[in-house]
Amino acid sequence: MLLLTNTQLINRGKIQFCDILIKNGRIERIAPQITAPNAQVIDAQGKWVIPGIIDDQVHFREPGLTHKASIASESRAAVAGGVTSFMEMPNVQPTTTTQQLLAEKYAIGARSSAANYSFYMGATNDNYEEVLRTDPKSVCGIKIFMGSSTGNMLVDNPTTLERIYANAPTLIATHCEDEATVRANNERYLAKYGDSLTAAFHPRIRNAEACLLSSSMAVQLAKKHGTRLHILHITTKDELELFDNTIPLEQKRITAEVCVHHLHFQSRDYARYGNLIKCNPAIKSKAHHDALLSALLDNRLDVIATDHAPHTWEEKAQSYLKAPSGLPLIQHTLNVMLGFYHKGLISAERIVEKMCHAPAIAFQVKDRGFADEGAWADLVLVDPEYTWTVSKNNLLYHCHWSPFEGKRFKGKVCSTLVNGHLVWHNEQLDLSKNGERLEFIR
Repeated sequence: MLLLTNTQLINRGKIQFCDILIKNGRIERIAPQITAPNAQVIDAQGKWVIPGIIDDQVHFREPGLTHKASIASESRAAVAGGVTSFMEMPNVQPTTTTQQLLAEKYAIGARSSAANYSFYMGATNDNYEEVLRTDPKSVCGIKIFMGSSTGNMLVDNPTTLERIYANAPTLIATHCEDEATVRANNERYLAKYGDSLTAAFHPRIRNAEACLLSSSMAVQLAKKHGTRLHILHITTKDELELFDNTIPLEQKRITAEVCVHHLHFQSRDYARYGNLIKCNPAIKSKAHHDALLSALLDNRLDVIATDHAPHTWEEKAQSYLKAPSGLPLIQHTLNVMLGFYHKGLISAERIVEKMCHAPAIAFQVKDRGFADEGAWADLVLVDPEYTWTVSKNNLLYHCHWSPFEGKRFKGKVCSTLVNGHLVWHNEQLDLSKNGERLEFIR
């Protein structure tokens, strides 16, 4: 048993001063004061306790790309950042586009993940029958790249898209950028600037028009077929009108996500960071950047995620045209949002809603995302006032770099519990227990 005392529990839109008793991996009791003589006690005086963060979009690069990252390494970075559950993408090598390959990936998670895990089944133009075999109760969703990706994962055949949207057995998650628009922009800028292109051109090549065209198509298909659709990493003010904020999240058939780097950075930051913040969809101008936070607060955007996508420093140090897209984020996702909190732009309760509750609701995750009696004890202790600086000495990413190196954050994850196990505490990992496969109530 584990007893957390003197906590400030942030859960379901309220802050409650209480003790929390954990037994057999679950929250046994929440009360103003609890006595448990045989329990290990952690005094949480001055700290928040929040439900574990659920990140619905990460790239942990395994199998096949483990020179960049692995499920083991990135899940450790995740728990150090307060992320207790993740949903990982299929664009690895080989791509996760058969049920056999999906099962093999779950086996890797079972033996190596410090956090709870789920993996998307990837769609292609020619694996329709495999997609239909996806189990909605044990797989987070079907991933469709409606824009370029690794390998054979661009789904641009209209007939295939119609069939998948019409008959998908579970939630579809989409990356939306119109491939024809991106290619035309790329050819135009390449013809004009050639090898002198830099990351500053990235939001012009992967522009707002490309995003809106693709997102509009996805929403149109979902409405036509009644599909449960989740659009990943929205980056433009233009797309926000596609989403409804007049109904409760539980009733939405179409939901949307924003990522922390799109909330934090804007296109002017390419001058400083260059390829380090090159990502797809691109980080865009201040007008788009500012609109995203407003839409998050008024519930047009439902979920905060990372799209954690590490590459090696050597890969990122190449020219713009050769450097891959993506950046490591999962260890600092809560810190980015605490930055907005300390500026008075978002409340602690809303951070918990968007990072913990909303992913659980949108994906129908079983017994997680809320700090309730009976739920799994995925909990994070946070010191909201502690200041610290990101450095290579405190990075857990396999790639061992971060765009936040040298940045001073206010607020720090002190402890992380996964299924009641104290996996991260006082800057130390306890890997004696692994995370569990997520289950879904569908």
